[in-house]
Amino acid sequence: MTRFPRTPPFRITRREGLFGAAASIFAVTAGRALAQAPRESASLKAQVEAGELPPVAERLPQEPLVVDLEAKGRAFGQAGGRLRTIFTRARDVRYMVVYGYARLVGFDQTYELQPDILRDVVVEEGRIFTLHLRKGHKWSDGAPFTTEDFRYWWEDVANNEQLVPAGPPALLLVDGEAPTVTVVSETEIRFEWSSPNPRFLPALAQARPPFIYRPSHFMKKFHEAYVDKDELAAELRRTRSRNWAQLHNKLDNMYDFDNPELPTLQPWVNTTEPNGQRYVLARNPYYHRVDSRGVQLPYIDEVEAEIAAAGLVASKVTLGESDLQIRTLTFSDAPVLKKGEKTGNYTTYLWTNGAASEMALYPNLNYEDPVFQELFRTADFRRALSLAIDRRAINKSLYYGLAKERAVAPLEQSPFFTEARAKAWAEHDVERANAMLDALGLDRKDGDGTRLLPDGRRLELVVETAGERTEESDALELVAESWRLIGAKLIFRPLDRDILRNSAYQGASMMPVWYGWNNGIPTASSPPDELAPVDQANFSWPMWGQHWQTKGTAGEPPQIEPAQRLLELYKEWQASPDEDNQAAAWNAMLDIHADQIFAIGLVSAAPQPIIVSNRLRNVPQKAIYAWDPGAHLGVHRVDEFFFVE
Repeated sequence: MTRFPRTPPFRITRREGLFGAAASIFAVTAGRALAQAPRESASLKAQVEAGELPPVAERLPQEPLVVDLEAKGRAFGQAGGRLRTIFTRARDVRYMVVYGYARLVGFDQTYELQPDILRDVVVEEGRIFTLHLRKGHKWSDGAPFTTEDFRYWWEDVANNEQLVPAGPPALLLVDGEAPTVTVVSETEIRFEWSSPNPRFLPALAQARPPFIYRPSHFMKKFHEAYVDKDELAAELRRTRSRNWAQLHNKLDNMYDFDNPELPTLQPWVNTTEPNGQRYVLARNPYYHRVDSRGVQLPYIDEVEAEIAAAGLVASKVTLGESDLQIRTLTFSDAPVLKKGEKTGNYTTYLWTNGAASEMALYPNLNYEDPVFQELFRTADFRRALSLAIDRRAINKSLYYGLAKERAVAPLEQSPFFTEARAKAWAEHDVERANAMLDALGLDRKDGDGTRLLPDGRRLELVVETAGERTEESDALELVAESWRLIGAKLIFRPLDRDILRNSAYQGASMMPVWYGWNNGIPTASSPPDELAPVDQANFSWPMWGQHWQTKGTAGEPPQIEPAQRLLELYKEWQASPDEDNQAAAWNAMLDIHADQIFAIGLVSAAPQPIIVSNRLRNVPQKAIYAWDPGAHLGVHRVDEFFFVE
């Protein structure tokens, strides 16, 4: 009987003295071997018997990732079945890369980093990362997955100006320095910087990861360095491509997931050409995970993703047209979902949103109007707006009191949670808010009680929203009532998501409303990107973020001391491989945010409905639903879900 060694569980540990400094590694702990020989999936058996596929023992890596379901309190599953879900746009097929969550390293259910596609990683001094691949690992088409796929991406894609004019992604640059990349062997490759790069591993585990490898055997067929010029010219004519770079980039879409010819390492393979109706994804016969009984994951054979209008999703769920649905559903759908459980043959669970705030208002410190800009850059103005909001009314009206009335701050699951940060300037105190606004010189009012600005205009705050959640418009009505009591008029303005973002980036948006920080459960190793002015996507300071991202060629540097200090602390976090120093930087940055209120949170830990077919197993009844870290459903391992008949 063939036996495969069980890949043991991993954990991050630290060793002292290696190369004269602290070094962290993914260390192997004791584990059991597979209880049985690998077993063939019934859906693939015919292909194996016909010689179209090798037996499962030859398809798995020599050291597959063996999932310890018992340790996770989960049941062993049976292979088979088709999982139905609903997306609202054809391009949303990319969410199957998010949900599949096969990553070089990924977060486990306690949000600790673990090797996944990689067998292990050795990190020396926080700056030298040696990646070890699993011997015998294969792409979904059966071709070997080796370090050549990393080399090809680094040398022939990331550093090819025709393909990537901007050069390698920012996570691979430390103070502008690119890594030295060394291929040690077919299964070992090293990325080395002269300074620590603490962002590297967490980035590999993101919902949208930087794919630092490519199926080189496939992509080389479209690269000028590897294809005969005449053959490539014929392919360009056939595909009506302007040049080889355009063709290569069009096919090189590992995240978009809409090219069924592109090999993948995800648990399911897209089999459908881009369309606007329906996608079918089949199990990856070469997937690297297996349970300890020898059953190759994923348990579920196929995923069918139907495309439907957002407004129809909840009703289609109640008609039994989805087996697993969380995307597009909001808490306002909960009564309808609960009522339809019997007809739809599902159960509604309430998970918890993992963002630092379910909704937050972002006074744009880069707003183009100089009078409002000065107000928004004044901490007491932001504090007064926060104090005036009746969060209890919002919680009761929108969430039946199930959410938490808090500022933008880490949730309880984070080591950085404190009551002081959660409650900072979040108590309802209209009298104090009025006094603070009076002290700022906004003590004049017009006939209807609206305060007047120094130039005589009314204090009218235009709040822009993408209009994708009914809860936002309902919450803003309540905020408007609260602000009326302090002489501020809220004007609600719905915009398309892309228009809202572009408007904010240009300084034309006054006060966008969005989620709080995506990462509501940060640890010391989490990059504090959302806390510092380093990204234009942060609505608090888009132009300051542009300045950092473009190395000073666009935007402007931070203009106020607290933001400048946040940038200094961010640099300190980046420069340190030591978790204690990283934690110190996080704590200092969180304290600044609690004091300054750069974003005005309304409620957090809001309930998020998810419907689960009554035939589907291993789906947790309580869980965190978050983009990063967590990849929505990804961290909960959809490949371990299974159907019972």
